[in-house]
Amino acid sequence: MPDSVTYEQNGGVVTLTLNEPDTRNALSPEIVDTLVAHCARINQDMSVCCVIVTGAGESFSSGGNVKEMRDRTGLFGGTPAEIRRSYHHGIQKIPMAMYDLEVPSIAAVNGYAIGAGCDLSLMCDMRIAADDAQFAESFMRVGLVSGDGGAWFLPRVVGLSRAYEMTFTGNFIKADQALAWGLASQVVPKAALMDTAMKLAAQIASYPPHSLRMCKKLLRDSGAIGLPTHLEIAASMQALVQHTADQHEAVKAFLEKRKPEFKGA
Repeated sequence: MPDSVTYEQNGGVVTLTLNEPDTRNALSPEIVDTLVAHCARINQDMSVCCVIVTGAGESFSSGGNVKEMRDRTGLFGGTPAEIRRSYHHGIQKIPMAMYDLEVPSIAAVNGYAIGAGCDLSLMCDMRIAADDAQFAESFMRVGLVSGDGGAWFLPRVVGLSRAYEMTFTGNFIKADQALAWGLASQVVPKAALMDTAMKLAAQIASYPPHSLRMCKKLLRDSGAIGLPTHLEIAASMQALVQHTADQHEAVKAFLEKRKPEFKGA
């Protein structure tokens, strides 16, 4: 049986591909558990400096399984207390794993990113959209709320007013509108999607691993703390990276006008 999420490493870049195209990569328990495990693996592996998340087939992810909604099975079955626990120990593991992912992440969005699939793209640090991509915060269409953390991520990406509009209407946002709203940072022809994502990821992965991970943590955490605390953390991180061999190598290579050779040390 093929992996629900494939893991492929090329240099410092890992590509995670949701691999259940028959359901348009609906976020099954297998996808949830495998994606979470891959995130933990990446955090332990200093050879990884950037991650691309994409979907096999014609869609990034269709989110929740509508047939399970109808049949009251899976996440949609059981008592209210059981459903609450199912979310906490199931799909809600994804936002925590993506938030805790130490390396920069890029969503390469092909086709539809719907509901929880849209939210997964929002959990990545950057989004590159194919020109056929469409995003929808579509929970209202099936009478639900965003139970997977999307209501936390969405306004941080597009701002509160547009987050309200996407949530209350369930409208599909095409690639050009996603670019205008800041939901995507680039829109490219479908055939060029993965090459474009890989080029950006390779550029990111060319920098010192420890410095990359600390830069991400500093950016991610700064929205929740005051300036004095931010400055204290920034000073501490700066002191740490200045004592890494890779930072010394970066300076030497810059002065010697050559390509640096980083070793994650």
